[in-house]
Amino acid sequence: MNETGTILFLCVANSARSQMAEALARARFAKRFPAWRMVSAGSAPKPIHPLAVAVLAEVGLAPLDGASRSVDEAVREGAARDAAPIRLVITLCAEEVCPVALAGVARLHWPIADPAADPAAAPEALLERFRAARDQIDGRLATLEALFDLPEGPAPTEFHASVRVRDLAASTRFYAWLLGVRPREWTHRYSTFAGGPLTTNFVVLVADGKELHHDTLYHLGIGVADRAAVVAAWSHAEAAGIPVVKPPRTTWRGTPLHELWLEDPDGTLIEIYARLTPEELSQMPADQEPIFLPKNLP
Repeated sequence: MNETGTILFLCVANSARSQMAEALARARFAKRFPAWRMVSAGSAPKPIHPLAVAVLAEVGLAPLDGASRSVDEAVREGAARDAAPIRLVITLCAEEVCPVALAGVARLHWPIADPAADPAAAPEALLERFRAARDQIDGRLATLEALFDLPEGPAPTEFHASVRVRDLAASTRFYAWLLGVRPREWTHRYSTFAGGPLTTNFVVLVADGKELHHDTLYHLGIGVADRAAVVAAWSHAEAAGIPVVKPPRTTWRGTPLHELWLEDPDGTLIEIYARLTPEELSQMPADQEPIFLPKNLP
């Protein structure tokens, strides 16, 4: 990472999410990366929401100057500061169209639901939405901070993951079915799956208060082409006698997915998922509650 620069946080109004991101980032980066500057802006600026100010105050922070700014203002200001050019743009819009700025600059997208989207909500419920958005942003910033000065590492050519099982033969059959490839080799102690059409997608998850030990594994997953493929996997699993933990559904919170949850012979959860198309994303309900999918799709 460069020794100096600006991180620009963008949303539509620059009244809540991006303002909180700017304040939280300044607090996080000030000690370890003092030469870096944090700025926020919006495509249609509005006054800073009082609840954004309130939840920042709860953690001892405040917006930088008490005002929102436009994307053009932020870009002009950044261009005038030769010592701190904008090097990273982070967009925080979820259901809205995020502003576009500075083609060619590194970009991250953190979709955070607009906490002010339901102004008719009860005051305490609205406050909790702002707290949730603040904490989600801060959690993402913590990981960004951890990766900011990542030292040089090894040059890997392969990624390996393994899971302990109770019945090797039953589990070998299950994973041969799931992965669509037979094991390359096996002994009385292990079966090795290698090659095939899969792309590595390794996820690191928080512990959520659960005990961690050398056997810990939350779940495994495979991606498929689309919603119809997820639903088809449901029928395939039932025909193969695979336990279905959750039938297919479309979920919107976090990463929007069509998903099906199975269970391997040892009780490890297996997710079969497909990412949503832009058209499917546009059909997200206001409450963002999951929608279960029928076996016979229209």
